[in-house]
Amino acid sequence: MAILTVSREFGSGGSEIGRRVADALKYECVDREIILNDIRAAGEKWEEWSEGLDEHCPTIWEKYDWSFRGFGALLQSAVLSRAANDRAVIMGMGANFLLNGIPHSLRIHVVAPLEHRIVAVMGRDSLTRATAEWMIEKKDSERSCFIHSLYRRHWDNPEEYDRVIDTGTRSIEAVASWIQDILAETDRFNTDDAKKLLLMRAVAAKIKAGLLTNPSLFVPLLDVEYDGKDIVLRGVLHSPKERKIIEDAAGRLAAGQSLRSELHYRI
Repeated sequence: MAILTVSREFGSGGSEIGRRVADALKYECVDREIILNDIRAAGEKWEEWSEGLDEHCPTIWEKYDWSFRGFGALLQSAVLSRAANDRAVIMGMGANFLLNGIPHSLRIHVVAPLEHRIVAVMGRDSLTRATAEWMIEKKDSERSCFIHSLYRRHWDNPEEYDRVIDTGTRSIEAVASWIQDILAETDRFNTDDAKKLLLMRAVAAKIKAGLLTNPSLFVPLLDVEYDGKDIVLRGVLHSPKERKIIEDAAGRLAAGQSLRSELHYRI
């Protein structure tokens, strides 16, 4: 079935839309807790990072800590694995960037005028106007910074989405129903080739996460991608010995999938 990713401004109703669609279509609603539970399964260290780093702006020290790279790789691997399971609504976490180019995905960004969001947050959380305004600014800023730290992309760029939806002019109920109709149309692109593309992206992300969370390996520059034919290792290493260690580790993680190395080392 088609996959939905939901990015949203705080107070825009995006969360409600995602959950309504998931309930109506009997999809899994993949939210923060599900992804962080997947990350916690990788070990106690990653559970600690999960508790402290979800959608907040990392400090300069966190950005350059090897653990932040590992946490980001684990998060992306968990999102892609959930998406590859099919019938999923994925809430936030930059899923729109990870599923870019996946034919049977629908990537939406939900927005609303500031006044509309202030009123919604005040009513929902019983807050004063000043507190609601502060919370909206804080949440949007933290989400934007967190996404940029992981993907080097701008969270609020409309070109990163298939649809930008304004709930200031349409009700949540109407939008959720409309999204279901679009998903039904998008499902025709759910071909075997599309499924394979998503699956191989998930495998590549799993390999990258496995390498970046291995405490015995330290690779300053490393990426793992699926190029449509092979899973490709790219990076700059210190020695031929290190290259062999990483290629062997990646091969074990690939579990028989075609793997090509474009790793280089400094001379």
